[in-house]
Amino acid sequence: RGASRSDTIESAVQQAREIAASGVKEIVLTGVNLGDFGIRNGKREDRFFDLVKALDEVEGIERIRISSIEPNLLSDDIIEFVAASKRFVPHFHIPLQSGNNKILGLMRRRYRRELYAERVAKIKELMPDCCIGVDVIVGFPGETREDFLDTYQFLNDLDISYLHVFTYSERENTPAAEMAGTVPGSTRAERSKMLHILSDKKRRAFYESQLGKTDKVLFEGDIKDGLMHGFTRNYVKVCAKYDPVLVNEIKTVQLTAISPDGDVEIMESEEILSH
Repeated sequence: RGASRSDTIESAVQQAREIAASGVKEIVLTGVNLGDFGIRNGKREDRFFDLVKALDEVEGIERIRISSIEPNLLSDDIIEFVAASKRFVPHFHIPLQSGNNKILGLMRRRYRRELYAERVAKIKELMPDCCIGVDVIVGFPGETREDFLDTYQFLNDLDISYLHVFTYSERENTPAAEMAGTVPGSTRAERSKMLHILSDKKRRAFYESQLGKTDKVLFEGDIKDGLMHGFTRNYVKVCAKYDPVLVNEIKTVQLTAISPDGDVEIMESEEILSH
């Protein structure tokens, strides 16, 4: 990956304008380490927060979604701005990797779990319906059963919406590959399964908390079994009867039920209120 390097705010804003002119209604800000945006040639020239404020002024884009951003770089300023913004949506994906401080230290992360819990609490204080996704790695060298259960309990207690679970795998020429305390593959798989089940429970609970509410859905062009799908601002996946007129349209819907279809929980809307 090399050293951090970024585009300019001016260039990003121009790209957003071009995207808006093409008819796209939602863009996602993405990068290896979004919060470090603004570093060029080893020097900080801009801040991610400045990019966020500039993009919020771009006409024609209905939604802007922030992808993965580390908790130590997710400032109160950013959270407060998103909470008040008409374009930035209430959805954050915040890497955790481990809920155990010993393992975070071994991973050389620049934060501890206490800070992570503070970030989640701040988001939920300002945006109670915000969707929060979490990256977690299981089976990192040195992770004991107690360390993993510490992570599990930490995640179970957090007001989060879903998990992205990754199983640690050795990579040559990395410090972790030389660490003691290798976790057996079968143990890694078992821990991954436990967190996947926890993720399903968290997503189900989040979806259930949204039942009965009215929200706006941006419908996509896919079709399966006569249904089309889209997402609310806070990343609830919605299905409705397929109608080509709805593709790439934002409509107000009533979230009525959770569909039993498939492994992924999806919301079902029986009525497109504004259609």
